Amino acid sequence: MNATELVFQALGTAVVVSPLILVAILGLSALVGRALSETTISRLTQASVLFSLMPAIGILAMMLILGTRYVPIEWGDWVSIPEQDFHFHVKFVFDRLSVPFVILSCVLCGVVGAFTRRYLHREDGYSRFFLYYAMFFTGMVMSSLAGTIETLFVGWEMVGLSSALLVAYFDQRENPVRSGQRVWSIYRLSDAAFLIAAISIHHMTGEGDFGGLMSSGIWPEGTAAVTPQQALFVGALLLVAAAGKSALFPFSGWLPRAMEGPTPSSAIFYGALSVHLGVYLLLRVSPLLDVSTTLRVMVVTLGVVSAGCGALMSRVQHDVKVSLAYASLTQVGIIVVEIGLGLHYLALVHIIGHACMRTMQLLRAPTLLRDYQNMENAMGSRLPAGKSRLAKWMPNSIEQWCYRFGFDRGFMDTALDQWIVHPFVFLFQKFDSWERATTDWMSHEPSRESDATKLHPESTRKTA
Repeated sequence: MNATELVFQALGTAVVVSPLILVAILGLSALVGRALSETTISRLTQASVLFSLMPAIGILAMMLILGTRYVPIEWGDWVSIPEQDFHFHVKFVFDRLSVPFVILSCVLCGVVGAFTRRYLHREDGYSRFFLYYAMFFTGMVMSSLAGTIETLFVGWEMVGLSSALLVAYFDQRENPVRSGQRVWSIYRLSDAAFLIAAISIHHMTGEGDFGGLMSSGIWPEGTAAVTPQQALFVGALLLVAAAGKSALFPFSGWLPRAMEGPTPSSAIFYGALSVHLGVYLLLRVSPLLDVSTTLRVMVVTLGVVSAGCGALMSRVQHDVKVSLAYASLTQVGIIVVEIGLGLHYLALVHIIGHACMRTMQLLRAPTLLRDYQNMENAMGSRLPAGKSRLAKWMPNSIEQWCYRFGFDRGFMDTALDQWIVHPFVFLFQKFDSWERATTDWMSHEPSRESDATKLHPESTRKTA
């Protein structure tokens, strides 16, 4: 290993290790019961972001100077099962996709972290918020730089877990907790598709390395080393995973529920980074689209439908954060269309620009009424409330249906409950009843001692 490779290795390790150290410090302080002060937590967070951002910029500068387009940072095999042809290989990659995304993650996490220091000042859950926030930052860095699908899955899970916990941040109220559970259940569905796709890639290529999946070239010029049927199977699973993470159709119902969390988490998660993680996954495996035309059509169709639904629903919401969330869905849908059409660099630039703009809008959301008042005072009159040209030519019946469809958020939650949740619960309740009947018949008596156990015996005694 020459001097240049050593420098790359040191800088790349610093980018990944810095957020891990932050999680360890905040987590240990919470475990031992020694709460850190708000100033200390804020400074540690800003230092962690800085120590990830500066090495990332240094790697970018070296890549531009040396003309390098691909820098791998390998941490070796952590799990190896030769009989099953499986190994958990930790690898991080700096290339033309990961470097801009990790720099974007560091910049926006730093901005929102500085905003949160004042926004949540003297809140009871201040340290808890920053612990979840550090977990999210770590997950974003790992997901951005992942060189293997297993590493990406670890970061993917950290982002999902921190997201659900921050949706339920105000845990003294019922709605945030229920919304957090809903978000987590949708994430579980997308994670299952992601995990099946990861196992399938291992069986197809013998490894989870994205370099093995793209047998030639560096992103985005790589060529997927799979057949069209394999590309369609794996790509469809990853499309489901991306749809769940980025709230694409038909999983958009959890997006308004996610607005139950604090404004800073809504801005960084569902306006900037987390909502773009699904499309980042599609960008990373975009060579699969060149192998299967059917998969490309599926991606474009999903993007068009999601963008249309987001545009319709964002116009009829009564909450500014929910309206902005659905506006984000519109742009994410357009980005998916760009990926399906092969416009990789346009999609990457679109992600960066949209993430920055939406972060600013969501952070300004609590002061929207004051902004409107300032504009009206400057104009000396009310802001005009115009009607779109399309609505003027639209029949009233269609306009009313569109309003109801948008106001009820596309009936997506109802459809998921009716066609996925209820059949799933019904099937496993049937399995449970068959198991009970079998065990009772074999034992000639009720075989479940738990059925006779009273729940909450203390509360029963108090009531009596």
